[in-house]
Amino acid sequence: MSAANAVGLLAGFALDAILGDPRRFHPVAGFGQAATALERRLYRPDRAAGTAYAAVAVGLPVAAAVAATALTRRQPVARAALVAAGTWAVLGARTLRREAGVMAGALERGDLPAARERLGHLCGRDPSRLDEPELARATVESVAENTSDAVVAPLFWGAVAGLPGLVGYRAANTLDAMVGHRSARYARFGTAAARLDDALNLAPSRLTALLTIAGAPLVDGDRDRAWRIWRRDGADHPSPNAGQCESAMAGALGVRLGGRNVYFGRSETRPFLGDGPRPVALDIRRASRLSGAVGAAATALAAATALATGAAWARRAKAGHSLAGRSARGRR
Repeated sequence: MSAANAVGLLAGFALDAILGDPRRFHPVAGFGQAATALERRLYRPDRAAGTAYAAVAVGLPVAAAVAATALTRRQPVARAALVAAGTWAVLGARTLRREAGVMAGALERGDLPAARERLGHLCGRDPSRLDEPELARATVESVAENTSDAVVAPLFWGAVAGLPGLVGYRAANTLDAMVGHRSARYARFGTAAARLDDALNLAPSRLTALLTIAGAPLVDGDRDRAWRIWRRDGADHPSPNAGQCESAMAGALGVRLGGRNVYFGRSETRPFLGDGPRPVALDIRRASRLSGAVGAAATALAAATALATGAAWARRAKAGHSLAGRSARGRR
């Protein structure tokens, strides 16, 4: 079934590129509603309750995906269709680039009110007092981080574990967005969701950084500079993963990211990433193009990994059958 998973990942990526997110009955939105209902039942301001919540909210969708995968064990076309549908549902590459383009257009027109209003589609910062460079910075940082979260990471886990990997990753990432932030309500309850998301993104975020560095020349960037900035600044971010993607993007574009971020009711000051000037609208468009190239490369790698993983399992199964057969002949 390795070929079915590979075909499904490629087809799902193509569906996202052509159609974008499903406009109605989006599975991720449905999951969010179910997770909210579950939170109302399980919430207590402690980590034990949060751990139980994360286990149920992620475990049930994964169990359903495992069951669906088992039902298509001998049906490669059905398996490929399932993986394609799952990939399409969890990817956000087209939507990410579209939102970045809308923001770049507003800034190019000098329409700061429109840009401030649109920022909420990309991140959770308070845009009310942000000027053009800060709006551009927030957008470039969001494109960099979400290239991992919404594109590379789902493909990575889809290559490793098929439909259950796609579903499990998106459930964990959505849960982190819902309860993983440091508010009074979720300071302890959201810890398990945040830690799970961090763990699942360790490898994909670094893969995203490497692909961003490799693709830097596609946007007139410097690959050596991107590598140097990533190595120097990647671990400075408070997140174990976001800094990997953002530092590589800063180096690839030749801009400086980081600084003071204001979220509704709280402020965070983050280290600077990169050495160049603050981003402008053109840098948003460059980041968007680079994100698209990274997504295409990650898809090719995911399909190749799915094929290789399946082939390895097939060789092990064949070797196991051969050993069993020799053992049976020896007993006779």
